[in-house]
Amino acid sequence: MNDPAITPAVTAVADDIAEMEIRGAAAIADAAAAAIGEQAQASEADTPEEFRAEIRAAARRLHETRPTAVSLPNALRYVLQGMEGNTVAELRDSIVATVVEFRRELDQAQDNLGQIGANRLRDGDTIMTHCHSTDALSCVRHALNDGKDISAIVKETRPRKQGHITARQLRDWDVPVTLIVDNAARRYLNDADHVLVGADSIAADGSVINKIGTSGLAVNARERGVPIMVAAQTLKLHPGTMTGHTVEIEMRDEREVLPDAEREAVGDVRVENPAFDVTPPRYVDAIVTERGQFPPESIVTLMRELFGDQQNGEPWDERS
Repeated sequence: MNDPAITPAVTAVADDIAEMEIRGAAAIADAAAAAIGEQAQASEADTPEEFRAEIRAAARRLHETRPTAVSLPNALRYVLQGMEGNTVAELRDSIVATVVEFRRELDQAQDNLGQIGANRLRDGDTIMTHCHSTDALSCVRHALNDGKDISAIVKETRPRKQGHITARQLRDWDVPVTLIVDNAARRYLNDADHVLVGADSIAADGSVINKIGTSGLAVNARERGVPIMVAAQTLKLHPGTMTGHTVEIEMRDEREVLPDAEREAVGDVRVENPAFDVTPPRYVDAIVTERGQFPPESIVTLMRELFGDQQNGEPWDERS
């Protein structure tokens, strides 16, 4: 059998996810689901077997782009598990319908999460953020809608400076923003009432896998007595991982840290550029989801309720 035809739309989305043109767990999940829908609609498969093979191949292509962001495989699982039917037309319709359902639930989940998270923020609070999280920003947006005055201390989040995206969004909402370099976080924690971050994955023990630098911020915040709130849709829960330290941490291109133009001046050094780190649950006060807010140690109960027992294999595997 020839290799299944993957549409240019899927390839483009996969490339954008890998190159971080599409970033943020919710945005990645939404784009991946939409790409599978486009693959289904564009398929010219003659048989149900060929159609399923194309969809699995498209899912594998997307899955391989970002190993740490669990929202990606969770989105793919959701869509592929909705693939049902005995004809190509039935299979196509089931995929398209499941994609529409998934994207609708994704939008509603972030809104519900924001309303719950806003209840933890008080009028006049100053938050400190790290990286860029649409889930975390949803909490701020709902607090503002509730009439609360919120200000923010935003870490740049090097090397890609995703904090600048957060700063721009907050300023669009007229939130007073102080932008700081990452190394200044400990100093400015004295001025913060909450640390508010997102998550790329959450392990069953409540460990939070998020942008590199989150764990150091959490340790400093706990030492200063500043509560740490993690805003994360249940799409970020990683039911197959018992502890955060077993999650594969993505290593990014070393040129993000040391561009080619600067390498000669620095000399022959080894460069490592991990994209994420693991924050142990003891440094987290609350994990806010669309299902409610939970202490980290209760996350495993939520996972069992949502996912039950995990089956072997993935729906995009050839033998699944």
